[in-house]
Amino acid sequence: MIIRRQYTLPNCLLILEGLSSEIPPAGIVNSQGLLSTLTNAECSFVGLPQKLHGGRIFLENLATTVHNYAQECLSGIRHPQEQQEGEQVHLEKVEGTTRHRLSWQPATDSTEAPIVLELTAVQLFDLVEAVDQFVADSRTLPDFSLKLQPLSRRFRHADEPLRERTFPALLGIASLVVTAVAVYFLPVPEVRKPPEKPQPSPTQTFSPIPSR
Repeated sequence: MIIRRQYTLPNCLLILEGLSSEIPPAGIVNSQGLLSTLTNAECSFVGLPQKLHGGRIFLENLATTVHNYAQECLSGIRHPQEQQEGEQVHLEKVEGTTRHRLSWQPATDSTEAPIVLELTAVQLFDLVEAVDQFVADSRTLPDFSLKLQPLSRRFRHADEPLRERTFPALLGIASLVVTAVAVYFLPVPEVRKPPEKPQPSPTQTFSPIPSR
């Protein structure tokens, strides 16, 4: 039985076709059958005429590359794009722009130039979402899983020495302590009451001014 899966996003479309190992009951069409063997995978983007397509190796390389590149964009740390031999897929940032270059080489021994697509940030986001939906779909290639490995130290940025990282904090604390001690030893300012206004004597009388 032919099974077709379609993961549709506003700017990206991922279509998987394959065979099912399940045998449905007679007279029942099960469109949600288990896709256990992939025969073709196709990825396309709105506004771009080229389509990427291939078999199981292409799909695995696409999913692995997209996942690693998304992690690289989020963390700012370069991730290796290790792939299986065959249909190679690569993603990289286009310098000086907000675009991302997706290249696909159908076969390692092909003499043709790879197909290169420049994706916008929205197209890349939809590609990541389409791959995530496929990976999370338990009815599609249940034996497939992303091989996630901890990032090697050689791909991390060099850590600053402990002294260099803690010096600014210690300097700030020392400045705060010195300021507090200086304020503690300052003399307390003397508060003086304002001079009282003279009050007229109760026995004092005023003579009226004679009129002319």
